[in-house]
Formats: sequence, C-alpha cells, structure tokens
Amino acid sequence: MESTTTRMRTPRAAGTAGLVFAVLLALAIVLMRLAIPSGNPSDAPVAEADRWAVRLALEIVPFAGIFFLWFMGALRSHSGDGEDRFVSTVFLGSGYLFVASLFVAAAAAGTVLQEAPAPSGFGRPFAYTVLTTYAMRMAAVFVFVTSTIGRRLGVFPRPLVALGLATGLVLLLLGSGVPWAELVFPFWVMVVSVHVLRTNLRQTA
Repeated sequence: MESTTTRMRTPRAAGTAGLVFAVLLALAIVLMRLAIPSGNPSDAPVAEADRWAVRLALEIVPFAGIFFLWFMGALRSHSGDGEDRFVSTVFLGSGYLFVASLFVAAAAAGTVLQEAPAPSGFGRPFAYTVLTTYAMRMAAVFVFVTSTIGRRLGVFPRPLVALGLATGLVLLLLGSGVPWAELVFPFWVMVVSVHVLRTNLRQTA
C-alpha cells in the first residue's frame, strides 16, 4: 500500500512543481525583459520606475530554481529502476547546469541596480549572455532528454514528444538571437506538468 501511494504521489508532485516553476520563471523573464530591454545601450541606466521589476525578478528566481529541482527529482523518481544511466546522467547534468546558469544570470542582472548613476555596462550584456546562450541551451538538452525518457517509458504521447523536440530546437538554435524565445521553456514545462497531472487523475479515478 505504501509503495502504491508513493507512486501515485510522485507524478502529482512533479506536475505541481512544474506548474509553479513555469509560472515563476515566465514571470521573472517578463519582468527582466520589460525592465532591462536587451536592445537598449548597455551603458543606459535602469529607470527608477523599473527597478522594482528587477528586484521582484531577483526574488522570484531562487524559488523558481527550487521548484525546478523538485520537478526534476519527481520526474526521475517516476522513471523507476529501469532508467538508462547515460540518459539519467545527461538529465541530471543539464538540469543542474540550467539552474546554476539561471542563478548566475540573475546575479549579473542584479548588478544593474548598483550601476547608476555611472553604469559600467557589464551586468546587462553578461546577464543576457548567460541566460540566452548558456542557460537556455542547457534547458534545450534537458527538454531533449526528458522527451526521450518519456518516449522510452511510454508516458509521453507522440504530440508531446514532438513538442519537446521543437522546443529543444528553438532553445538550441534561436535562444540567443530571438528576444523572448526563452519563454518557450516554461511553456513546455507547463504542458508537461498538465499532462502528468491529467494522467495521474485518470489513474486515480
């Protein structure tokens, strides 16, 4: 009975954590994009009216990272003892590097609050480089691996696997060149989380 209850709770935990992470990350990205547009000159100070958005985004990012780790752990637990060691290693490595890069990007973005009235021009481009070039490419690897695991275990339908491949390609190829492209990652996590929760509800019923 205990093992059955644990198996039922694991997908629910993954779905809940994924939804919270998706909302928090999307909100943080929107706030940072609006407050610190990537197209502005790197030496332009952040307007005083926009500083609250940067501060709020910096407060949100650590919680987004925590829920993402919870999401990873619940998904890995759900895969069971038959997981492939190579795939699971890439799954964990890409997830950890994504969270680390996300935290570094947030810390770099926080430096713009200290740059006025004489901005150094370093924090803004560095933050966007870490986020769009490194964090989003690690997110692409995570999407590819998770979709592979879902396909092998038969828990992801073909449309969801196809969505994962498309999302991974967008993050891998367009993440650093197309503004707002990073929002496809929290969108994908939200879709996966909703699928996991719906599947769990059907099995419970």
